[in-house]
Amino acid sequence: MAKNFGSLAFTPGVTAEQGKHGSLAQYSRMVAYGPETNVLGPSEAEFIAARDGFYMASVGETGWPYIQFRGGPEGFLRVVDEKIMGFVDFTGNRQYISVGNLKHDDRVSLFLMDYANQARLKVLGRVEIVEGPEAPAMIERLKMPVYAARLERVILIHLEAFDWNCQQHIPRRFTVEELKRRSS
Repeated sequence: MAKNFGSLAFTPGVTAEQGKHGSLAQYSRMVAYGPETNVLGPSEAEFIAARDGFYMASVGETGWPYIQFRGGPEGFLRVVDEKIMGFVDFTGNRQYISVGNLKHDDRVSLFLMDYANQARLKVLGRVEIVEGPEAPAMIERLKMPVYAARLERVILIHLEAFDWNCQQHIPRRFTVEELKRRSS
C-alpha cells in the first residue's frame, strides 16, 4: 500500500476502528514503509486500458455520496500521463448528478474491477471538467472512434492516490466478450 493512499483513507475514525479490531499495527506498517509513489506505472496503465467500465463516487452538496457506473468500450478510460486519467463523458440519462457533484466538490473515488481475474484498483483523485471551447480538442484526443455515442465533455482525473485491493470476496464473473476470447 502506498503511503499517500493510507494518509488520505486512514482517518482518525478509521484508525480507531482498525485498533478496535486488531488491524492497526498491520496497516500502520504498510503506510509507514510502503512506497511513496502516486504515479501510474505500466501495470496500472495496462489494467486501466483493459476496463470497459468502472464505479465512480462523488459527494453532493447535501453531503450524500453518489456512486455511478461509467461504461463504454474497453479502454475508454485512458491514462493521459502518469498522474492523469481521462475519459469522454457520453450522454446518458441526463440527470447530471456526478457532474453537478464534481463541480461542487472535485474529489472522486474510482473502483476499477476485473471480475474475471478477481482484481480491483482503487483510485482517489480530483476532477477537472473540460467543456466549452477547450472541449473539442480534448474530446478528439480521448474519444473512441468505434463507439457511437454523443460526446458531451471530458473528465480528467488528477491522481491523488491509488491502491490495489486484495482479491478476497471478489466474485469471478465474465463478460460475453471474455467468454468468447476464452473459448477461441
